[in-house]
Amino acid sequence: MSAGATAASPTAATAPPPVLWLFAVCNFVIGTGAFGLSGYLGPLSEGLGVSVSAAGQTMTAYALANALLAPLIMWRTGAWARQRLMVWALGLFTLGAWTCALAPGLSTLMAGRVLMGMGAVFTPVAAGVAVTLVRPQQRGKALSRTFLGMSLSYVLGMPMGAWLGLAFGWRWPLAAVGALGLLMCVLVARCVPRHVGGASEGFKGLGRLLGQREVLLTLSLTLLYFCGIFMVSAYMGPILMALHPLTPTQLSATLMVLGLGGVAGTLLGGWASDLFSPRRALRWLILVLLACMATVPLTAGHPLWTAALFGLWAVCGFGMMTPQQSRLAEQGQGQTPMLMSVNASMVYIGTAVGAALGGAAIPWVGFVHLPWLGALFVLASAMTLLPRWSPRRPGPVRH
Repeated sequence: MSAGATAASPTAATAPPPVLWLFAVCNFVIGTGAFGLSGYLGPLSEGLGVSVSAAGQTMTAYALANALLAPLIMWRTGAWARQRLMVWALGLFTLGAWTCALAPGLSTLMAGRVLMGMGAVFTPVAAGVAVTLVRPQQRGKALSRTFLGMSLSYVLGMPMGAWLGLAFGWRWPLAAVGALGLLMCVLVARCVPRHVGGASEGFKGLGRLLGQREVLLTLSLTLLYFCGIFMVSAYMGPILMALHPLTPTQLSATLMVLGLGGVAGTLLGGWASDLFSPRRALRWLILVLLACMATVPLTAGHPLWTAALFGLWAVCGFGMMTPQQSRLAEQGQGQTPMLMSVNASMVYIGTAVGAALGGAAIPWVGFVHLPWLGALFVLASAMTLLPRWSPRRPGPVRH
């Protein structure tokens, strides 16, 4: 049965296909490998003999690789079956993780992170496939299920990575990610139908879409939002340690609270996007997030308040992903997978810029006050959601 027929079937409207759960597990592995590094930056920097700021730039390398190369990969593989591309992407991610685990120095680690960033093209490809398998009114549910793995990586992947990295050394979490990546390659090859989702149309018609004001505002929100978020997230472990001296177990528990908030946010974002509207859901999520960013630095010495606010922060941070993807699906006009890839580029460019600016700002503002700096960029992202104003045309003159 074709993807189009699947999307049009009554069953698809009430029961998203089980393959979306496999996509979620794959995104769990990718999220753990991509962002779990922030939980053990300290041991990594000590092991390689570099500063924490320099080690944090491995996030920049990952982000830029995905931002610049993922759309090109989708273009060059446009004729490939989506299943083949997903297997290939997971294989590249696995190779990168093992390169990082065996890296003798920072340059090799950076190269491994570039390979991981290229392999993360799996995520927009899977999202593009997901929206073809359900009716339009089910997009929020399908995307929230697909991205659930990303938020679960904060609940399980990041705390476990932090614990492994702090207790046994920073190489072990990366080696584990490589092993899981190989398993995902096998499962996707065996369980995903070869021609699911159809082929990509490449860059055809993308220029016209990118010239539309609403599309540009949607992509700008993603860029600014993630720039502000990753000024903090790239240094989450050191920030938490600066707010409160924590043991490895306490740090892992705090990161788990963030992860639970991320899971709740992913589900909440999908529900709110389908029930209300993507734009309305985004406005409330960003408003609450700004309140959290303004308050977190004031919680030094109060670990429960810090954990609670960062948990709410995670709810909002992960909650915005599904409404954003739903907006892109509405605007896609047959170019949804490529548009989602461009949006993923905005995510990772924002991640790279945020990590770089955060690292540069640490000597000036310290770890504790990074959230205030990030809030300025999140506020700028909120401005893209303001109602459009157009001058009212004068009516006819009455005599």
